[in-house]
Amino acid sequence: MKKFLFLMIFPFSLFACSGPRTQTQAPDGSKYLPYDQRTGEESVVYFTRNLSAEGLIQAYEQVNGKISGRVGVKLHTGEQNGPNIIPREWVKALLEKDLPDATIIETNTYYEGDRYTTEKHRQTLEVNGWNFCPVDIMDEEGVATIPVEGGKWFKAMSVGNHLLNYDSMVTLTHFKGHTQGGFGGSNKNIGIGCADGRIGKGWIHTTPGSDDQWNIAEEEFMERMTESTKATLGHFGDKVTFVNVMRNMSVSCDCEGVAAEPVVTPDVGILSSLDILAIDQACVDIIYAMTEEEHHDMLERIETRHGLRQLSYMKEMGMGNDKYVLIDLDNGGKRITAEEAAKDLKPFVRSGE
Repeated sequence: MKKFLFLMIFPFSLFACSGPRTQTQAPDGSKYLPYDQRTGEESVVYFTRNLSAEGLIQAYEQVNGKISGRVGVKLHTGEQNGPNIIPREWVKALLEKDLPDATIIETNTYYEGDRYTTEKHRQTLEVNGWNFCPVDIMDEEGVATIPVEGGKWFKAMSVGNHLLNYDSMVTLTHFKGHTQGGFGGSNKNIGIGCADGRIGKGWIHTTPGSDDQWNIAEEEFMERMTESTKATLGHFGDKVTFVNVMRNMSVSCDCEGVAAEPVVTPDVGILSSLDILAIDQACVDIIYAMTEEEHHDMLERIETRHGLRQLSYMKEMGMGNDKYVLIDLDNGGKRITAEEAAKDLKPFVRSGE
C-alpha cells in the first residue's frame, strides 16, 4: 500500500473524544482468551466443511430468516486478479437461488490502487468477473453519517450514502489475515468495507495531520474499526446476517491482490450466524485449535497486530457473545467444538495445482 499525506477537515462534533489521543486500559489484543474463561450466553454458529457453492448456500440458508426488502450483499470483490477472494461462481449460485434481486455493495479504498476511484473500481469489478448482478459502489455519489451508540472514539461514522438505500444486509466474508487488523472477518468486512473511501476510512486509520496514513494501530485501530461496524449494524438492526468462508487464508488481506503472502494455513469450511462476535470468535478459535505447523503464521499475524482486541471490544460494545454452540451441518446438526472443526485438516493446495 502506498503512503501519502491525506489532509482532511474532521467534524469534531462527530467524535466522542477529541484532542490528543490518550492511553486506554483496553485488554491486550495480543492475548487469546480460552473458551472456558469466557462468560455470558451462547449464540448459535453453523459450520460445514463443504467448500463449494452448495456449502455456501447451505450455510446461508440457516440464518436468512429476516433478510427481506432491498438486500445488499457486503462482499470484498478484491483487487485485480486477486487469487484468494470468494469464488464468484459460488456467489452467483447463492444469489440466483436465494437472493435474485440483491445487489453487491462495496466502497472505494483509502489507499491508491485498483479500487481507489469509482472508475478504477468498476474496471476492477469487470476484470474480476463481478458482472452477473448489480454492484453498488456506495460512496460513488457521496457520504452519510450514521450514529455510533456508546462509542469511545466516535459518535457517528461516515459511510457511503447508498447504504441507506438497503433494508437488509448479507455480510459475505472471506476470513483471512490482515496487515493492520491481524485478521479480517465480518467485523473488518463491515467496519472498513462500509466506511467511505475518503472520510470514514480516514477516521479509522489516520490521526489528523499525521504524515503516516496508517499510524492508528493495535488496540485503538481495532476499537475504531469495531465502532464503525456498530454504526452499520445499528442501521440494519436485526436484518443483517453473517457468513464467513475459511478458504485460501493468506495472512494478507484481499486488498493486497496478487501481492498477498502465500497461503500456508489449511482450508477449513464455511460458518454462518446471526451474531457477528460469535462467528468471528469461532473462526479465530478454529485457527487456534490447529496444529502449530498449520496456524503458526496466522497466529503471528493476529497477535503481533493485537487483532484479538476486535473480539473483546465487540463484547464490550454489546455486539454479541463470545461463547457459542457450533452446529455441524455435515453430521446431522451435532454440536461440536472448535477443536473438532480443526481436526484432520489437509495442507493447503491452490486449485489447479
